[in-house]
Amino acid sequence: MSLIRLQDISRCYHMGSETIHALREVSLLITRGEYVAVMGPSGSGKSTLMNLIGCLDTCTAGTYVLNGTNVSEMDDNELADIRNREIGFVFQTFNLLPRATALRNVELPLIYAGLDSGERRARANHALEQVGLAPRAGHRPNEMSGGERQRVAVARALVNKPSILLADEPTGNLDSKTGAEIMALFGELAQQGHTIIVVTHEEDIARHARRIVRLRDGRIAGDEPQPPPPASPASPPP
Repeated sequence: MSLIRLQDISRCYHMGSETIHALREVSLLITRGEYVAVMGPSGSGKSTLMNLIGCLDTCTAGTYVLNGTNVSEMDDNELADIRNREIGFVFQTFNLLPRATALRNVELPLIYAGLDSGERRARANHALEQVGLAPRAGHRPNEMSGGERQRVAVARALVNKPSILLADEPTGNLDSKTGAEIMALFGELAQQGHTIIVVTHEEDIARHARRIVRLRDGRIAGDEPQPPPPASPASPPP
């Protein structure tokens, strides 16, 4: 069964007397464990699609089923609940609390979920271990590099064990070397079975994914698989 099923999704915005068609009858299936990049130029509809998949917005027409639940007609409270349970967000600007430690930043979704402090700390520490930042758990964002801050953001996205990791231009504020390290981290998480959707306008970033969905003028203009990354060369025998 598909984890994400969009069927004939449209999204219109009304600006005065003008109607903007951000998405036009988009249908898309994403299965559990896929690593997908959504690409498109400015105005193509990729941000609107991300907001719909992330339950930050609702469609004007069509059906969206997430992990077996029809979320197309949910109210704001229901959408907030399913976001907290099903989706981990990674943003271009990190969105970390500046005065809180890495551990505290990662704990935040668990506070909203009502977990006790012992379980919160254990799960937050585990998430930081997953992204290679356990030794930096007590550091604040201004004591970390941009790449470390984004790793904290990834850990925070993972801590609730969501169905989807949804990343919006996750390397946009990073230099090319650090961006490549973050994409390598996504590759490792994908190999562990996480479902990852990366929204980007950069071709080299999209090519880290195993599938690229291309949008243009609110419609899907392409949907193509990517070859798997080359295997690491075997170590020579001793």
